[in-house]
Amino acid sequence: MSGEDHSVCCGHHTAKGKQRAVETAATVTERTPLLAAPSTSSQAREDPEAPSSSAQSHRQLRKKLTSIFFISLAVCTVGFASAALLAWSYASRASSLNPDNVLHEDLVFSGPNQVNVLNVSTSGIWLNVQGKIGMDAGKAIGVDSDPLDGLFRDVWKALGRWGVRKLDKVTVQLSTIKVVPDFDLSETLIYIEMPPVEIPLTTNPPKDHSWLTPISATVHVRPTSNNTLLLRFLRESWTRGSISVRAEIQEAVIRGGTHNSDDWRRKFSGKLSNILTSVDVKLPSLPGFPHPGRNAPFPPFSQLVTLTSFSISSESDHLSLHGLATAVNPAPPSISLSLPSLPFEISIPDNADSTIPPIHVASVSTLPFALTHPNISLSIEGTVPPISTYAFPILSKFVTRYLSAQDNKILISSPNLLPDLDIQATFPAPNPRPKLLRNVTIKDMKIKPMGSAFLASGTVFARVVLPKGINVGMDVFQVLPDVLIFDGEVPPTVTPWNWPDHHRPSHGPPPETPLPDPIPERAFGHLRPEDWLPSLSVPVDPEGDDEGTAYAVSAKVVDVPMQVLPGRQKEFSDFIGKVVFGSKGATAGILGNAAVNVEIAGLPLKSGPGHKSGEIVLAGLPFQGSVHIGKKGLLRFDSDKPGQDNEKPAEDVKKEIERMEHVWKSIINKLRGKIPF
Repeated sequence: MSGEDHSVCCGHHTAKGKQRAVETAATVTERTPLLAAPSTSSQAREDPEAPSSSAQSHRQLRKKLTSIFFISLAVCTVGFASAALLAWSYASRASSLNPDNVLHEDLVFSGPNQVNVLNVSTSGIWLNVQGKIGMDAGKAIGVDSDPLDGLFRDVWKALGRWGVRKLDKVTVQLSTIKVVPDFDLSETLIYIEMPPVEIPLTTNPPKDHSWLTPISATVHVRPTSNNTLLLRFLRESWTRGSISVRAEIQEAVIRGGTHNSDDWRRKFSGKLSNILTSVDVKLPSLPGFPHPGRNAPFPPFSQLVTLTSFSISSESDHLSLHGLATAVNPAPPSISLSLPSLPFEISIPDNADSTIPPIHVASVSTLPFALTHPNISLSIEGTVPPISTYAFPILSKFVTRYLSAQDNKILISSPNLLPDLDIQATFPAPNPRPKLLRNVTIKDMKIKPMGSAFLASGTVFARVVLPKGINVGMDVFQVLPDVLIFDGEVPPTVTPWNWPDHHRPSHGPPPETPLPDPIPERAFGHLRPEDWLPSLSVPVDPEGDDEGTAYAVSAKVVDVPMQVLPGRQKEFSDFIGKVVFGSKGATAGILGNAAVNVEIAGLPLKSGPGHKSGEIVLAGLPFQGSVHIGKKGLLRFDSDKPGQDNEKPAEDVKKEIERMEHVWKSIINKLRGKIPF
């Protein structure tokens, strides 16, 4: 190889080495690993441009971080501003809600489907009301879906619905609710108080009520003490055919979440003031009554509640009462109502004297019951309280009218439910009229002349049969019959004359009543003692399923004046002729009314001096019977005198009979000749 060739070769080799070094230095950048190969590191350290390249890299990093910070800050600021604006838009809609629209359109309550009366006291009525409730919050604040919405509004509503779902519920605390009638806004019918109510929120609910949530709330209802207003409201509502009232709520406080929650939801709160809303409920028609409305009169209480049966029984120190009643159910079939025992007081007014206060005769309570359709069945239990002596005549007249098949007026009150309110009702009379006195007769009846008068003697027998269901211990210790005597059996067309309704029973004997006009055919005599007759009574077994407690009563009649009825001398003489001249005597029919003085076992009367405890007078008790009078009843009278020896010589008896026959013949002639005697 020549020298040129060697130099060229060496030069070429040297040029290649420099070229690689330059290429190596050019490839070192800020991303070049610090721990590079030794040859590379050595070459980089020897490169004078390395420090300036590293500083430039740090400046670029700081610039990027600064950009990221400001961009993030701007995004957050815009986000917070958007969220605030969004929240303000929702809050603005919520604050501008119309309470009346919320109550009638957005708040949905289904029911009540169950109402339980928990307690009734002078402070009011405690109710447990069950139903279903929910609030269409989406509709209230305008975030329910709408297919016509644009993209921005659809997003805005979607965020609102998401917020409603997160809030889930609100708790509403109401002040006392005043319910006033629409015809007089200055008066208050009832006051309603209730605890905080949790209302579920929803959006886009279905059209049915499947989205509602069951609710159970305890409500305190306090009716007004203005009973006149209550009665007027009932009549006005019935006349109009609907219940029209206005509810006034002073304040409603609304908080997010449940009543006991303590989370972020409680931060959402609001207040509504001076809430006024009208309620109009159409009255349903009641079976058997005119349709409410069209100026229809309000039905009387006696048509709404009917006493179907009752019973009275004597206990050791009181009378116990049991009864069954039916009441028209005015509630719609969808409402289920249960009530506890309700106390009532029964009083009897004195129709003859309005200045005398009504007497309290019974304290009763209904057994717990539930509403049934169309009528409600009520079971009633109670007792008779102690009754003062001044009430004797009023109570006696009440019982007398009942036994005479006449309705009685009573007053029903409930001091716990409606203080100072007396509801007039009718205590129905039994149908048919109970036959209290049965099998009435006069045994050993005798009639004797005494101057210009006639005297009757004998023993009155009768069965006193109480109506079925009246099972009381009783002692009939005085009787006072008022009797018409007939020639023969009482004609079937003749009935006892009516006892005067205006008569006021008292402790003395009842006043004499006028004779029937006209006098019944074939009646010839009138017999009425001037005073009570002592009597004895013993219990006997009832003779049929229609009989209640029964007693056999007897009373002695001794020399009671018998009046020959005006214009009936012929009938009397015909009857006497049958007895005196006949061989078998004659039958006399008896018809009339009786009064009895009885002591009722268990009746807690506060009796005065000379009166038995539980003493009442029953007057106007009709009876009908017959008595057989033989010759002995007209011709012999001394055999019944106390201490008189009934065994007389036959000759003396014969002379006495002949003498009395002569006396009666003379009387008959005078009667037929209409000669006064």
